[in-house]
This record gives sequence, C-alpha cells and structure tokens, in this order.
Amino acid sequence: MKIAMIGAGYVGLVSGACFAEFGVDVAVVDTDPAKIEALKAGRIPIYEPRLDHLVADNAREGRLTFTTDLDEAVTGAEAVFLAVGTPTRRGDGHADLTYVFAAAEQVARAAKGPLVLVTKSTVPVGTGREVKRRVKAARPDLDIAVASNPEFLREGAAIGDFMRPDRIVIGIEEGEAGARAEAVLKRLYRPLYLIETPIVATGLETAEIIKYAANAFLAMKISFINEVADLCEKAGADVQQVARGIGLDGRIGRKFLHAGPGYGGSCFPKDTIAFARTGQDLGAPLRLVEATIAVNDGRKLAMADRVIAACGGSVAGKTIAVLGLTFKPETDDMRDAPSLDIVPKLAAAGAVIRAFDPQGMGFARQLLPAGVHYANNALDALAGAEAVVLLTEWNEFRNIAPEKLASVMRGRVMLDLRNVYDPAAMREAGFTYHSIGRP
Repeated sequence: MKIAMIGAGYVGLVSGACFAEFGVDVAVVDTDPAKIEALKAGRIPIYEPRLDHLVADNAREGRLTFTTDLDEAVTGAEAVFLAVGTPTRRGDGHADLTYVFAAAEQVARAAKGPLVLVTKSTVPVGTGREVKRRVKAARPDLDIAVASNPEFLREGAAIGDFMRPDRIVIGIEEGEAGARAEAVLKRLYRPLYLIETPIVATGLETAEIIKYAANAFLAMKISFINEVADLCEKAGADVQQVARGIGLDGRIGRKFLHAGPGYGGSCFPKDTIAFARTGQDLGAPLRLVEATIAVNDGRKLAMADRVIAACGGSVAGKTIAVLGLTFKPETDDMRDAPSLDIVPKLAAAGAVIRAFDPQGMGFARQLLPAGVHYANNALDALAGAEAVVLLTEWNEFRNIAPEKLASVMRGRVMLDLRNVYDPAAMREAGFTYHSIGRP
C-alpha cells in the first residue's frame, strides 16, 4: 500500500514515519527544498524523541521517501493526507485554511486516478465539505473521496501516541465514496485494529468537531486546576493533593491536572480560539472555552508579577535564572510558551536574564528579547543569580540537588512554577521557595 503525506512538519513527518513503520510505502512531500534535502540527508528539522531513528530506519528500508515532486508522490497512492499548517488567521482568530485548500487543489490536479483525500490537519467544522467542493471544481472528472482523520499526538510523546493511541477517528462522506474511504483507512490502520484500538467512524463534521472539542476540554482542565491552585494558596491547601483527590475519580481522570504557568504549544492556544470563533459564528457560543482562553492569557502575565513580588517588588538590575523555555519538556517547540510572556516582562522590568533550555534555545533566540543570555547548562544559568525561575519541567532540572543549586547562586529565591522540587528540601537548603498552589 502506498500513501502520500503533504507537509513535512510535525504532524506530517511523525505520521509518515509511523505509517512507514507499519509497512506502508510513504512519500512525504513539502514545498521547501531545503527541508526535503535535510530529511534525505537524515537531518530532522524538529526535536521529537526517537523520531530520528524511526526516520532513518524506514528511509533505509525504502518505505519512507521525501520529495518536492507532488506528481511523483501521488502516483499510485491510495490515500493522500493533508498535513499542512492551519495557523490562527490574523484579525479574527479563525483557523487559516489557505494551505489546506491550496494543497487539496494541487493534489486534485496531480492525481492520475481514484484516491482518498484525507485531512490530517486540525480544521474547523465544514472544512471537509469545502475541500470536496474545491477538488471537484478543479477536477470534475476525478473519482475522489474526502475524509477526516484528526491526529491526537502529544509533542514529546508523539511516536508512542501514534503506535498506541486511545482511539482512531475517521470522518467520512455519505454513500459509496464514504464507504471506499472508510475501507482504505481501516486497512491502513489494521496494525492498530489488531491490538484492539477503538476505531470511531463518523461523518465529516463530527470528526472535525471531535478534534477541537478534545483539545478545548483538555485546555479547560488545565485552566481549571490553575484557578484551583490560586484558591489553594489563599486557603493554605495543597493543589497537588487536591488534583490527586479529584483525579482518582474515574469521571474526571488524573491527566492535565498539573498546576503551572499556563498552557502553550502548537495546538491548545490556536485550537481553543478557532473553536470559540466557530461557536460564535454558528450562534452557539462556547462560553467555557472563551473563559479558558481568558484565564490562560492572564495567567502567563501574572507569573511575571509573581517573580517580581518574590524579589522584593523589583527586579531592576537583578540577575534572574530561567530554567526551561519550551512550552513543555521533550520538545523544542516555543510556540505560545509561557516564557514568551514571562521573560520579556521581566526584562522590561530591568532584570538580567540568564536562561537555559536543553532543546529550545535555537528558537528562543529568534523570539525573546535581544539581551537574554543563553547559558551552556543549568548550573551556568544559575551562576551569580539572585533568583531562579523554573518554567519547564525537564528531567535534568529535577535531578539537581537543592544544595547544588544553592552553591552557585548569589541569592536564594526559587520560583518553582511547575512544582518540581520538594518544598521542605528547598527550604532546608536555604531557599525562599515559592511554588504553585502549595503551602
């Protein structure tokens, strides 16, 4: 079986490599010649654990190829996946579908025979119908079935999520075209069916809403526990124990109940905004989602104020060490990371910032103020600092003993915004320790 994956970004590259691991012949297409040449040479443009080995192994076996030639890629393909970007559209918050529609029309013009065109990108409800209309207008003679197959990959754990997913969602058209698309996709996902992965087959619109609703609900859990953390601080309670106490309820679940400086990344910020805009447009406002967005935006900015307050009300001229810049560990993704709000605000208040992140500093240099100093390692960032702010819970930060932290710092202020360290141990080491929602 052969498929084509349009887009060599995060979703396209991970999905293409994982399908190849299933034994499928996968051609990954991208319009960026430099990216394709890098992939052919074995250089991976993103950081994702194990992805480099997966790409190398399947490329060596001939199952995974990279090209800029769309005609070559779609020739003989039973399914073509659209895995292009859907960024937030300037001005109104809707998802920008320019790349999706352009890619769909290009595939239609390049197709030599019947195929299934699958939207892998996160798209608003109604996109599949519009894709169908556009491809039929571009090629009225083409026998093409349109489907939706949203991805649910977590950065830092994407390969495991693809190989052992909670479910596979397949959205299909009505009639013969839909039946054909469902059959192709179920054959493609047969290795997961054999390990009893639930396959949820729905209509196009339902599949599109499932993706947005899932991300919005998870984002809402994060904002909820962050507000509960604020309450815990006022009441003298421990948010970690609260999270455990409610998370053990099977109706709630333990995941995404970790208090912190707010969510970021490539999905939650843009998807919650797009989902809320869709609700407004259709006259069915999603008020909980709208509140989630507002809470998260305010939380990031409030974290910088916490740092300033912990430093006596001013950070002017003070050296602040920042550990972690990416929105989460095990990724180099800086998109909508809390650091993009917190670090500039501290710098504007006069702080001298010394930062370290195991994977994100390359992108951080392009996004953060010019005066930020990037350290060689965590202890280098801490050298001479009056205060340290832990923003991303990389394991290598967890493994540094409090006494080691204290030995290289000038001051003893610690703001643990991810609740990584043991408060008693930090205080025993002489730190004025501030956490999120813990006494």
